[in-house]
Amino acid sequence: MIPVRRLCLCALTACLALAPAALAQANSPVSLTVDTTHSPEKMLHVREAIPVHAGPLTLYYPKWIPGEHGPDGPLVALNGLHFTANDKEIPWQRDLLDVYTFHVDIPPGVTQLNAAYDYIEPAGFSATDKLLVLEWNEVALYPAGIPSAQLMYNASLILPDGWQFGTSLPIDTQSANHVSFKPISFDLLVDSPVIEGQYYRVVDLTPPGEPIHHELDLVADSEAALAIPPAIQKGLTNVVAESGVLFGARHYRDYHFLLTLSDHVAHFGLEHHESNDSRLPERVFLSPGGAFTVGGLLPHEFVHSWNGKFRRPADLTTPDFEKPMETDLLWGYEGLTDYLGPMLAARSGLWTPEQYREFLASISASLGPGRPGRTWRPLLDTASGEPIGGAGGGRGGWLNWHRGTDYYDEGDLLWLEVATIIHNTTNGQKSIDDFCHLFHGGPNNGPEVKTWTFDQLVADLNRIAPYDWAAFLHQRLDSKSPDAPTGGIENGGWKVTYNDQPIHLPGRRGNAGDAYSIGLQLGEDGSVGDSIVGGPAYSAGISSGMKVIGVNGRVYTHDLLEDAIAAAKGSTQPITLTYVNDDYIRTATIDYHQGARYPHLTRDDSKPDYLDDLIKARAAAQ
Repeated sequence: MIPVRRLCLCALTACLALAPAALAQANSPVSLTVDTTHSPEKMLHVREAIPVHAGPLTLYYPKWIPGEHGPDGPLVALNGLHFTANDKEIPWQRDLLDVYTFHVDIPPGVTQLNAAYDYIEPAGFSATDKLLVLEWNEVALYPAGIPSAQLMYNASLILPDGWQFGTSLPIDTQSANHVSFKPISFDLLVDSPVIEGQYYRVVDLTPPGEPIHHELDLVADSEAALAIPPAIQKGLTNVVAESGVLFGARHYRDYHFLLTLSDHVAHFGLEHHESNDSRLPERVFLSPGGAFTVGGLLPHEFVHSWNGKFRRPADLTTPDFEKPMETDLLWGYEGLTDYLGPMLAARSGLWTPEQYREFLASISASLGPGRPGRTWRPLLDTASGEPIGGAGGGRGGWLNWHRGTDYYDEGDLLWLEVATIIHNTTNGQKSIDDFCHLFHGGPNNGPEVKTWTFDQLVADLNRIAPYDWAAFLHQRLDSKSPDAPTGGIENGGWKVTYNDQPIHLPGRRGNAGDAYSIGLQLGEDGSVGDSIVGGPAYSAGISSGMKVIGVNGRVYTHDLLEDAIAAAKGSTQPITLTYVNDDYIRTATIDYHQGARYPHLTRDDSKPDYLDDLIKARAAAQ
């Protein structure tokens, strides 16, 4: 719901948008130049030339960023804003109800408004001494009143000497360290990031016989980090081939996997139609678990080109970056993508079948009794509530109680169950691939958006496999069961079990500490990242934000805690933990005697192994 104050602002903005100054933008492109020569100092200099007429003009800084699902445009990083026209300073005023909105009165006789400002890169986010990731929404203002798809921009870039760049943007001219891109709509400009740096490499990922070019653009903090192992390169080439079989169509001119390798930028992935902005540790290619880590990110962002960019929920499709998005269908946008990405990672060989099963076991366990927030907050609300910060809330931790972006992980399980229902109800004649062909197919017209609603999704599922899909989805979306929805795993011939053997998955999908035994997730220094509400440690007084400093009278180490858990198994002796709560030292007595517990998948021989069949390579058979 939009507050009354926001409704008043929208009405005011709509009136201002009708002024001649705003309407002038439809005929002439905005010129945008970003000087990144000082990016090692974390400063970008921006110049913008906006065609205008006399009268009131409203300008926006992008607020609602596609793929980020919230009003989190980094406005605080915009500094030093000045407007000029005909060599005279033009005053501006920030809107009192929406800080992302700026008002300017254009004097008579002025046809071009010049904007100059700096963008200060947030520490540890997108820039290092050797590289930069540029998302155009961070460095651009745009006029109100015209859909962003109709606003045209002439964008150019000035790079530090010796740096190279990668992007899906078509190049118009390039001379030395200055590059100009072909005119492009503002929405596609925002959809086309650039990576640049001193250490840069391009790797061709186009499979044999594939008519559309695919490449991996790498930028890193060192030359050594660019050495992609042949097995990972082959796996990514297989991902491209497998995606063609899965979807049966492409909706881009060419595709760039933009991968930044650094320990000094935030690690995440952000989808775009013809590229993705993915960021991983500097030496990921040189690490033993590199293929798994890469396979957990790049296939996901690649799938978004079909699911999220081409097929997009109607309520996540807005005319510009100011209008609020409704996020209730993120279980389809992100959830289906989070299911298909790992499936492609396994089909391509980046993941082994064992790793894929351990992945499913880990998320199933984390969503089961280990996430008691399920008893008050259904899956649908984790999507609807995303704009307030899906993984935030409370005083650190407490993720198990308030839940986070569970529409990702639970989406994996939901869509796996959909895949098994399609298979079972059609007696093996149809599969999730058939649904993807129908839902994500069609001619390749380049980057475009085809929206969907809940009813349209249900209709397409029924075209593949007649079933009461609406009731099924509502049941899963509204459920407050404490147990994870493991129907897809069980339909696929497996079940979730626990034993004392740790999971061996690198990165965020690895072992969840001792969450499944005493109910704690601990950092290496004993900091409590999460304490399962109602679990043994929580019941003994330990909660998120505290720090464990001792185990059974000795200074805390994780090995000593594991030893204590093992020693308490089957005995009557409790586990004693010493912890710090603010400035106070406390002691907790934990009455737990079941030993270490880690989730795994175990075969159910009474059913066919459809789970492994789903992740078998398809491309080689074509």
